Amino acid sequence: MRFPHSLCVLFLCTAGAFAQTPAPTYDVVVYGGVPCGISASIAAAREGAKTLLIEPTKHVGGLNTSGLNTAETEHMLKWTFGGIAQEFYTRLGQNYGKPGPAYYFESGVAEKTFLAMLDEAKVEVRYDLRVEKVLKDGARIRGITLSDGSTVSSKVFVDAGYEGDLMARAGVGYTWGRESREEFNEEAAGIRFDKTPRKAATVDETGKLLPGMSGWARDFHELAADKTVMNYNWRLCFSKDPAWRVPIPEPQHYDRASYRFLENWLREKTAASQAVKLDDIIDLYSHAPNRPDKKEVNNKQAAIISIGDFGAQREYPDGDYATRDKIIAEHTDYTLGLFHFLATDEAVPEKLRDETAQWGLHKEEFADNGNWPYQLYVREARRMRGAYVMTQRDVQENRRKPDAIAMGSHFIDCHHVQRLALSPTEFINEGRIWRVGYAYQIPYRALTPKPAECTNLIVAGAASYTHVAFCTYRLESTWMMGGHAAGVAAALAAREGKDVQSIDVPALQEKLRAQKQIIDFLPDQPEKFPDTKTVEF
Repeated sequence: MRFPHSLCVLFLCTAGAFAQTPAPTYDVVVYGGVPCGISASIAAAREGAKTLLIEPTKHVGGLNTSGLNTAETEHMLKWTFGGIAQEFYTRLGQNYGKPGPAYYFESGVAEKTFLAMLDEAKVEVRYDLRVEKVLKDGARIRGITLSDGSTVSSKVFVDAGYEGDLMARAGVGYTWGRESREEFNEEAAGIRFDKTPRKAATVDETGKLLPGMSGWARDFHELAADKTVMNYNWRLCFSKDPAWRVPIPEPQHYDRASYRFLENWLREKTAASQAVKLDDIIDLYSHAPNRPDKKEVNNKQAAIISIGDFGAQREYPDGDYATRDKIIAEHTDYTLGLFHFLATDEAVPEKLRDETAQWGLHKEEFADNGNWPYQLYVREARRMRGAYVMTQRDVQENRRKPDAIAMGSHFIDCHHVQRLALSPTEFINEGRIWRVGYAYQIPYRALTPKPAECTNLIVAGAASYTHVAFCTYRLESTWMMGGHAAGVAAALAAREGKDVQSIDVPALQEKLRAQKQIIDFLPDQPEKFPDTKTVEF
């Protein structure tokens, strides 16, 4: 169990101090306008709860409106999709003139759809506000103070955010990083070295590790716990169509030395007469329906180096807001610097420079933000230690739960965490997990804190999973399903005046079934992803 550093004092402020500023009273307050939070707030409002959604940025939608434009169905069992999540994808399909759901889409279209659904449900949305303090009376949250100094009170709260900031400030136990194999007896847990070393210079002329190297492999122990999470990156929208292309801006802080590792590798390739193309370094997806001018950019897992800023994410999960803002800025500078280097530096082969220079940001997306996504792709941050902790066994073997409120089915998918030097000329990537997915029931207990810690908070974002198991939950589609259940549960608890741990779970399950949320295994539907080609590691 982990309690937030320097945060436990935040909810010890006096009741008198809090009462000086009258706060509006809601039935349900949802923190985090990501897809999980949107789903939770819509579900609560449809149950008749007076609902407020608080979003720390200027836009709702999280990564689905910031460049990640897929429901991830390519590695999931589609029959597990239901409820508000499936409604969202079906409405996307209607936007594209399709008779069924659209599981690939555009950020701008996703945002318009989310906003329409929120408006129809009469959810109040407040933007550009972070939670600063939490006031508790025993194990109950009385209210929260936001970054503009305003206070908000509610009968029940839902933390739907990627980072678990409300949860942490409420004094709920949590962790981050990766558990050791022995902590929960998980075969895929702990530090994990790739099986195949990679050839590239790892040190400079003085023997110092190059930027992008997190350390020497000899100082890390396989299967041990580690506080670093999987890498983060920006999910950009690119175009090379002159009608849509906007030049990629230069970074505010460019340090050519940050790309020495890439430079050395490119020189080695040139010396060996081996051509390098841009898609050897980044992934370019064609996800936008009927829009060949749009390409979605992602970190390339197999690349020697890509847009994942390995190591820069380490202090993000439990960092304060100032620390996180610096890390986000570092990722921006790294990404812009990478494309600047590839397009302009003499160390880059001319064909690769010319190819990179053809691409730019797409001017239709994120138009009010310099065509740059609104949110960094935070794949994983804090995770609650709640009433029940989901482990690798729960998502692969013991997959049936009596208090099921949604279904998961994605592969266990962890991107690389860090790059470690084996020698001055060889390195190894660390942290990757890729295992075929199974359908499994998500228990309500995985969304609720221990009763002694908080009785009117549901944590649908940073849910109670180990790192390995969380790699099946961290999909926006699955988060939406968890959020749907959290919203209905919060409304029930608020209406009945009960602790979130004491609501009638069978009644919650019946409501979810009536709302077409899939919570049960279905006859004649596969429980394992029908894949015979995937190489697991």
